[in-house]
Amino acid sequence: MNTAEGALVLVEDRSDGVSILTINRPEKRNAIDADMARAIQDAFEKFDKSPQRVAVITGAGNLAFSSGADLRNLSYEHWRCIPGMGVTTMKPVIAAVGGWCIGVGLAVAAMADLLVAGEDARFYYPEPRHGVTANLIAPIAVRLPYKCVMELLLLSRPVEASRAYEMGLANLVVPAGTHLQAALDMARVIATYAPLALQSIKRTIVRDVLPKSPAEGMARWQQEIEGLNRSEDLEEGLSAFREKRQPQFKGR
Repeated sequence: MNTAEGALVLVEDRSDGVSILTINRPEKRNAIDADMARAIQDAFEKFDKSPQRVAVITGAGNLAFSSGADLRNLSYEHWRCIPGMGVTTMKPVIAAVGGWCIGVGLAVAAMADLLVAGEDARFYYPEPRHGVTANLIAPIAVRLPYKCVMELLLLSRPVEASRAYEMGLANLVVPAGTHLQAALDMARVIATYAPLALQSIKRTIVRDVLPKSPAEGMARWQQEIEGLNRSEDLEEGLSAFREKRQPQFKGR
């Protein structure tokens, strides 16, 4: 186990090359606020830089993968935790879903490369019921058939695991409570394959083949700007301005 007590995301780096990332807020049914979104993003960044080969993301407890945005602490940071947006790893990502998977949690699970659902999983996009919406669901529209996407969005009612499988949202439906083990079985097989080949396949599909939604474009731009804002060159440019000298940029 590679984690700290009370961490928002529990990380287990297994010896078989698989990492388990657990959304750890069971008392709130793993609701996602700004802190949680950043914690998930940070955990994936560390995974991406590590020797680990496959990530499995799941939720703590038995009630929910994630109950969606924390309505008591709304933010505009949710894009950070969504694969293909704030999560940019080209290593395979598998979502293991049991219980409720709602709103931004649905976006996280749906944008993973593979999804294993327990029979008790329920996928739900409730925003139209409450008079709100967000662009986080938009990338899913290029990954599922049109009428399936609109069924999720316009009807705004829970979709059972069997229907999610029919839609192409889930790859596999397993008995309730076995979703994590089934995802790990899948991940262990993938982890034995050539890492560079796997990453090349994902990069080709995600970056070159799939259409891009405006939300994904926004996220890429945001990532680019944040990278510049953390760069040594920005610090050097500001220091040179204050000191009235020519900056010495290093390209990092």
